[in-house]
Amino acid sequence: MKRIAHIENDLTTKFGVPRQSGLATALKGRIVFEPEYRNPEALRGLEGFSHLWLLWDFSEAHREGWSPTVRPPRLGGNRRLGVFATRSPFRPNPIGLSAVRIERIELDGPDGPVIYVEGADLMNGTPIWDIKPYLPYADSHPEATGGFTDETYNLPPLEVAPLPDSLASRLSDKQAEALCQILSADPRPHYHTDPDRVYGMAYAGMDIKFRVNKNKITIIE
Repeated sequence: MKRIAHIENDLTTKFGVPRQSGLATALKGRIVFEPEYRNPEALRGLEGFSHLWLLWDFSEAHREGWSPTVRPPRLGGNRRLGVFATRSPFRPNPIGLSAVRIERIELDGPDGPVIYVEGADLMNGTPIWDIKPYLPYADSHPEATGGFTDETYNLPPLEVAPLPDSLASRLSDKQAEALCQILSADPRPHYHTDPDRVYGMAYAGMDIKFRVNKNKITIIE
């Protein structure tokens, strides 16, 4: 397979990347095509769709071999499930699948056609293998059940304390909104509960330090 594109956004390390697409709907990104695929004709008709499927490479999770079971962080990291029953990045083929919203499509520009998207759970520079339109009548199944995630992914969001003025002044409104959404989804491993522990997250060119006490996140630096 050939890499057709990559994403550009404000998330430059794995820590802090939303666990699923759509958790941080304000998070913006640009899908920039590789030179070989910078052809506006390849996007003809895409303007009629609101969402996309992205198939991408877990490029920061490559490893030799594979394990039939993994430890999902949302289960505390102490319970094993089958790799094919989870969305763990450590798979025989490290392929990710995400549904994202199309904000707009720019056909002319220095980088060729660029797709602007919202809500992606990819870190900056992630290689993209393919793009397909999201079909609401075929891809949405409201009656579906979510296995163990029905309980683990319906946890209440964390409360995010107001951003310090020194930080808010360096972010656009959308960047600030996206940061709060990312933090409220709790980027920590689920089994971390120490209120004095300081976490660091790279975002928008800054290293953001925060603590979590019970259900509240406070940025401290």
